[in-house]
Amino acid sequence: MCGIIGYIGNQNAIPIVMDALKRLEYRGYDSAGIAFLSEKAVEVKRCKGKISALENLVAGLKAGSNLAIGHTRWATHGKPSDENAHPHRSGRVVVVHNGIIENYVDLRHKLQEEGFQFTSETDTEVLCHLINKHTAAHTFEGAVRAAIMDIRGAYAFAVINEDEPDKIIAVRKESPLVIGLGEGEYFLASDVPAFLNHSKEVIFLDNNEMAVLHRDGVTITDLEGKPLNKSVTTISWSPSMAEKGGYRHFMLKEIYEQPRSLADTIRGRVLPEKGEVSIEEFGFTPEAVRGVDKIFIIACGTSYHAGIIGKYIIEELIRVPVEVDIASEFRYRNPIIDRNTLFVAITQSGETADTLAASREAKRLGAKVLSICNVIGSTASRESDFVFYTHSGPEIGVASTKAFTTQIVSLYLLAIALGKTKGTLSDETASGLIEELLRLPAKVESILELDGQIQAIAKEFFKARNFLYLGRGINYPIALEGALKLKEISYIHAEGYPAGEMKHGPIALIDEDLPVVVLAPSGKLYEKVASNMEEVKSRGGTIIVIASRNNKAVENLSGHSILIDESNAYLNTVLLTIPLQLLAYHVAVLRGCDVDQPRNLAKSVTVE
Repeated sequence: MCGIIGYIGNQNAIPIVMDALKRLEYRGYDSAGIAFLSEKAVEVKRCKGKISALENLVAGLKAGSNLAIGHTRWATHGKPSDENAHPHRSGRVVVVHNGIIENYVDLRHKLQEEGFQFTSETDTEVLCHLINKHTAAHTFEGAVRAAIMDIRGAYAFAVINEDEPDKIIAVRKESPLVIGLGEGEYFLASDVPAFLNHSKEVIFLDNNEMAVLHRDGVTITDLEGKPLNKSVTTISWSPSMAEKGGYRHFMLKEIYEQPRSLADTIRGRVLPEKGEVSIEEFGFTPEAVRGVDKIFIIACGTSYHAGIIGKYIIEELIRVPVEVDIASEFRYRNPIIDRNTLFVAITQSGETADTLAASREAKRLGAKVLSICNVIGSTASRESDFVFYTHSGPEIGVASTKAFTTQIVSLYLLAIALGKTKGTLSDETASGLIEELLRLPAKVESILELDGQIQAIAKEFFKARNFLYLGRGINYPIALEGALKLKEISYIHAEGYPAGEMKHGPIALIDEDLPVVVLAPSGKLYEKVASNMEEVKSRGGTIIVIASRNNKAVENLSGHSILIDESNAYLNTVLLTIPLQLLAYHVAVLRGCDVDQPRNLAKSVTVE
């Protein structure tokens, strides 16, 4: 949430920062702003709305600048407005900030008593005034360090000072910041795609680190000023991977990228002829996992749904108990964890605040932490004992699609790797599981060919006010995910429910105005799901069913059927997901919604 960008170098900084803000808009889009050095004075332009509104504001500028910082906001303190937009100024100091300053109310009162005037409702303005206040007795860097001593919370910020027009100072605590290294130019940003078309050589800042970007280089220290030697990471993504590539929306592009992203997650990690998944890919040694007698999976949002699926897969294949928790709830209870617990944290960005906090608590209690994430060099990957990268490529659309399906596959691979190591899976069973996995990308391709049919169904139901999604067993979390996708991007109220629980409440909602989406793959629970469909049909409900391509009988139970190729019960979760993603997408488009940037949401939630 919130995007920060900074540039210092030999080019005009204004267009570079404006372009970067567009690439960061998925992190927040209720207001935006830019500050740049113009003839030794810092000029600030900011406004409510999306980046396009800021573009109109700076379109007439004739001035150039070799230094600028920018910000795109996801509101936490204060409503979206021109006054609450970043950057914020205090005297000759200008700041952009991501995160939450928890003690800002007390600090605000103290600063007001000292004569500082506030013009916004934000917590960020407190930070700006503090740095300005401390410049009276400190160097620029010293003032920033002194201000940090005054504040509590999670933050990443960048600050410039008219009195020292040749540097940008950036500080990170809990919220991500990354430095880009170029030829005679340097970047800082909340996320790599902001400057990927300029630099692939990056340094990821860790907590309690400060970077000073000069025209001739970057220095990084701890908060006491001690120099740090940081490794440089080369990013493998190409700039084109983060572009729309001819698709109308990033979300649609990312839905269609799933055959490739799934193949990338699998590639090089399996040995089908031996029925093996390389346990080293997870960073494990066999000795590290043989003693595991309990697994925790924690995540937020879509990743949480992947975690529930992981529970079904792991418990069936390994026969080890698995608990799944929402990260924000886990950190406030007293879980039973010890050194024989494997703690699996799932986070697309590797920067989700609640997930990171839960992982740190698990480590404190003695567990080993495995992170499943997509972003190389992210905080989760650096802080975990083990890390497994999904390799799904950049996901820009706020509503997660390919990250979700690659997380499921990652958990499937984990289950096979652990099962073989712990001796609960035979070579023959493991080989069969892997063979099905290798066929998965092609099956996803075939489902994408049903896009036109799914769009036609969307045209019939896009004006509905409510949806109900039903699934049983391992497919229940897919019902949750389908409902989440629809509500995220179309603003239609949707609820995922276990099909067996329908009679215990939701059946009261069923009438001719309620579309009911039913997941009905073949398998041991199909007949029970078919009975649920009969119950909906008898009460006048309209059914949209996703079922096996071989199951023609299901068409008699439903008004609309989407028939797909199937896999085993574990991988069916991926195949059932694709039509739900497309249905949500087309409904949102037909309703005129902003698919890639739904209201009130941000891609990476880096505050509690």
